[in-house]
Amino acid sequence: MRKLIPLLQNVPIFQDLTTNELEAIAPLFVERTFKKGTIIFFEGDLGDEFFLIESGVVKIYRIDYAKEIILALFRDGDFFGEMSLIQKGLTRSATAETLETSTIYTLVRSEFYQFLERTPKLSLRLLEANMERLRKANEQIYDLTFLDVRMRIIKVVHRLAEEHGIIKQGNLMINMKLTHQQLANLAGTVRESVTKVLQELQEDQIITIQKKMIYINNLEAMKKLFPPPTS
Repeated sequence: MRKLIPLLQNVPIFQDLTTNELEAIAPLFVERTFKKGTIIFFEGDLGDEFFLIESGVVKIYRIDYAKEIILALFRDGDFFGEMSLIQKGLTRSATAETLETSTIYTLVRSEFYQFLERTPKLSLRLLEANMERLRKANEQIYDLTFLDVRMRIIKVVHRLAEEHGIIKQGNLMINMKLTHQQLANLAGTVRESVTKVLQELQEDQIITIQKKMIYINNLEAMKKLFPPPTS
């Protein structure tokens, strides 16, 4: 499990642990491989596992009146299911599904809790991680409630660039192949609207799309499209 340690060092929850502490917690994780399209858990399932992605992509979503709403996309180095580490008996608030073959490390609550008792500084980091997730969720709720469709789509593209962007060919590339329908599910709209807005952004030379990958040519120009902050 030593290969897991570099991955753990980049996870906010575990970043304060010493090498010895990381070597102690690493064996508690179980490595699992999920094929593309595998449901890892359903909304409403009893949750007692934490998930850390070594490779692959996972979408977190809910079904609202037969319509899929994507709440988050996670890939290499990301984690999810952290709420299950805090309280026993919680049910999953959304469904998790792989978008490609994924290698994921899992940690059950009972194993983590014993380690937590010996390493209380983990509690603060776990709280901070949950507060950051809550902040992002509140921002998404605000966007879906108060922003028009065009602005929601632009903010989704911007958020994906911030969370999953890598430098390639001198520009910021969203390191994730997503269909227009998946982008629509992230923005709470329909595929046709996404296609229209992406075309407009290309015409304004703010983005470029090559082989289904989105490149951000001018991140600052994109941010200038945002509505002014409310006082």
